[in-house]
Amino acid sequence: MAKIVTLGEIMMRLSTPDHERFSQANQFIITFGGAEANVAVCLSQLGHDAKFVTKLPLNPLGDRAIASLRSAGVDTDCIVRGGNRLGTYFLETGASLRPSSVIYDRAQSAIAEAEVSDFDFDAIFQDADLFHICGITPGISEKGILLAIASMKEARERGITVSFDINFRSKLWTREEAAKVLPRLAPYADICFGNSWDAKNLLSLDVDETADFATGAKAIAEAFGVSVVIASNRVTHSASNNDLSASLYLASEDKVYTSNTYSINPIVDRVGGGDCLAAGVLCGFLDHMNPQEMIEFGVAASALKHTLPGDYAMITRTEIQTLMANGGTGRVQR
Repeated sequence: MAKIVTLGEIMMRLSTPDHERFSQANQFIITFGGAEANVAVCLSQLGHDAKFVTKLPLNPLGDRAIASLRSAGVDTDCIVRGGNRLGTYFLETGASLRPSSVIYDRAQSAIAEAEVSDFDFDAIFQDADLFHICGITPGISEKGILLAIASMKEARERGITVSFDINFRSKLWTREEAAKVLPRLAPYADICFGNSWDAKNLLSLDVDETADFATGAKAIAEAFGVSVVIASNRVTHSASNNDLSASLYLASEDKVYTSNTYSINPIVDRVGGGDCLAAGVLCGFLDHMNPQEMIEFGVAASALKHTLPGDYAMITRTEIQTLMANGGTGRVQR
């Protein structure tokens, strides 16, 4: 069992029930989630020792967010308490031809206002094997930028494998703003989740944004010394019907490995699918799977997440392995 640390923001999610529009809803379904928290939950469900680090207000909402993590087996001992508020996001779940829509309410959240000095990195990274962070954290605030850089640097200095998901969110910052920051983070990464569009527009590399995955991945690996690059391949037929696969580039072999494709119809909840792909691939990496097994395991985990409501992927290794073996018949398991 490996020890993983993830750092970022966990938010209270308020979702409209039964695919209602915001204008129709009279109530919301409360769950919790956030990119790095979702990765921690999935890795914990897959049997690893996952720790999530953030800053949360010392009030019942902060307590409830922590309880949601603990109920999924995530270590919350290094969560800092303080600040004024818990970030929130509202989700209007799409269906068929109508896409889902998100409204963020996370400005001045506790983690967005956190100082680097709030965190004890010696305790956070004690005995850690891998650290995962994504581009959302630097996108939330100027202090988030400092925290992301400092945490990646601290992990790298301790010889810990660093995983970085570029994970651009246009509702948090512009492409131009992100392109000034993300190239400062990428050199600390050993594993990177991104594609040719990211390489061109967010990492400022000389790559055609429409180039195939291999071109963008190789550019990222060569520019920043990254060992492994991963990206999902999604064909969106509608909000309810997607085809999902993924690719992995291994720099040491200069080779791309591509997974099988899963047709997901109907999609129950797409949010957290990318985080589950990351968690599945990282699980494969930590379990010393070969590259093909890693990407197959990751995309199967992500496909299963699409069948579950909420951000968290409450799935098991056995379920993933069964899906990989039979392609997803949906038959009752007796």
